Amino acid sequence: MFRKKSLYLLIFGSILLVIILFIYCAYVEFHPNDAMGYNTRGVTYVSKGQYDIAITNFNKAIELNPQDADAYYNRGLAYDSKGQYDIAITNYNKAIELNPQNADVYNNRGSVYDFKGQYDIAIIDYNKAIELDAQHVQAYYNRGLDYYSKGQYDIAIIDFNKAIELDPQHANNYYGKGDTLSKLGKNKEAIECFHQFLRYQTTDDQLIGKAKQRIRDLGGAI
Repeated sequence: MFRKKSLYLLIFGSILLVIILFIYCAYVEFHPNDAMGYNTRGVTYVSKGQYDIAITNFNKAIELNPQDADAYYNRGLAYDSKGQYDIAITNYNKAIELNPQNADVYNNRGSVYDFKGQYDIAIIDYNKAIELDAQHVQAYYNRGLDYYSKGQYDIAIIDFNKAIELDPQHANNYYGKGDTLSKLGKNKEAIECFHQFLRYQTTDDQLIGKAKQRIRDLGGAI
């Protein structure tokens, strides 16, 4: 199962992404002291997977505006994507210090703590994200994964159900619930969840194969 991160950026098509990058490259040439331009250009580089170049842009945005919570958040996301979790946490901490009302930062910091195996600390962050935004589907899903990892399957089901209620077409919500139901011996319900996963997951062949195998293992038919 996979953690969900909150992004400040859209996943653009490759051609549109190049156009946006060109625009902001030109923008910062004419506005070299505008922190927003560097921050936005950095976000575009994150979308392209060019994290080191993105970090350089976020560094410049922060140099120009040390109170820019979004730049710290985005730099944390870039370090997070590079697997440099402690540096990511430092940036998320600063973003929270500057703007403690942003639920997405708590969700992403929680995800980093998950990768470090610190589930109880991660749950505290997901709780805060949900307190700030009761519709934060990623936080419910990620918290469900943590309760699953801790063996608290009944509580995990509650969170997966809420994630499904908020986003009934997101495949991973069903996979998480199906895995958890199988741990509780509720194989029929688990098979139904994996079928729902297959209904909404149409692009990732590896995950589709895993779900089909889970159905077979539980005695179901594809």
